[in-house]
Amino acid sequence: MSLENDKRIVMTLDAGGTNFVFSAIQGLKEIIEPVSMPAEGHILDRCLQNIIDGFTRIKEQLPEEPVAISFAFPGPADYPNGIIGDLGNLPAFRGGIALGPMLEKHFKLPVFINNDGDLFAYGEALAGFLPEVNKKLEEHGNPKRFQNLVGFTLGTGFGAGFVHNGELFLGDNSGAAEVWLLSQKNNIIHNVEENISIRAIKRVYGEHAGIHYRQTPEPKDIFEIAIGQKEGNVFAAKESFNRFGEELGHALANVITLIDGLAVIGGGMSAAADLFLPAMFKELNRSFTSVDRKKYPRLVQKVFNLDDPEQMNTFIHGEIKTVKVPFYEDSITYDPLPRIGVGISKLGATKATSFGAYAYALQQLNRKG
Repeated sequence: MSLENDKRIVMTLDAGGTNFVFSAIQGLKEIIEPVSMPAEGHILDRCLQNIIDGFTRIKEQLPEEPVAISFAFPGPADYPNGIIGDLGNLPAFRGGIALGPMLEKHFKLPVFINNDGDLFAYGEALAGFLPEVNKKLEEHGNPKRFQNLVGFTLGTGFGAGFVHNGELFLGDNSGAAEVWLLSQKNNIIHNVEENISIRAIKRVYGEHAGIHYRQTPEPKDIFEIAIGQKEGNVFAAKESFNRFGEELGHALANVITLIDGLAVIGGGMSAAADLFLPAMFKELNRSFTSVDRKKYPRLVQKVFNLDDPEQMNTFIHGEIKTVKVPFYEDSITYDPLPRIGVGISKLGATKATSFGAYAYALQQLNRKG
């Protein structure tokens, strides 16, 4: 899809637990000033009316009629049918709320709802990390191209989405890429999100600093303590990000084993990448030991940090080889180095998710003709 040149307008929503932010996208550009409405997620009628009012205010500002509404909304949900289940941060949604059908009837427009991790990955696959990497490979004359991408979001929780060859993989129950339910590295009775989240940074800091969770600083403050910009327990601060990075590397390695594609990281916690990336890459590149004590790499692929210029250079150039076709004069040039690139989102989670919502709506409309 040539998203940049598409003239169709799609209305979007960034749904948080406190506020809903509405906007409209055309040609991968936000074309109006966003509108913010309180979520009021504890009172269903008010919450739903605020969603209607937010989209109404956006529609009134548009230069022409929109073709769809498309946005991310927390799960659990039956996303294809637009039915939202029981939500932790919007408690009024209980027992199955037909949000999509309600908006379709009110605005007489197709409505597409997806998980934020899925739409983040889709935006990065179509207009962010994946095309950027493939463009660099092309510019350097390397024949290798990537078709698969997994996007990870780090913040209040741990989310993800998978994209293969321009297609968002949703699963049969809208439950693909629920990476938050992977098990921890060293404690299988707990899920990995307990160590990859805002609350994890706070908890580990409190454990090492000897203070109760309710008294622990916020992750931004812990980050500033770790780099010496604020007073506090520096060891505890650094250890909280080390634990975060190790667990993230463990989760990424498990996912990459299945997906074999590029990985991009976004979300609020990605701003602290300098503190958690070393532990993450150490975990990704560690070895397993067989029962006869032989060591072998954890992953088939070699993992590169694409935010490191030297590693990016090695990744882009690869190991170009030319081989002859047996019994013929023809020859084939290829790159035999199996590798994966991991990087931090340049778009940012909000923009990538909006782009993903926009692209998903256009894709679905194109299929319907």
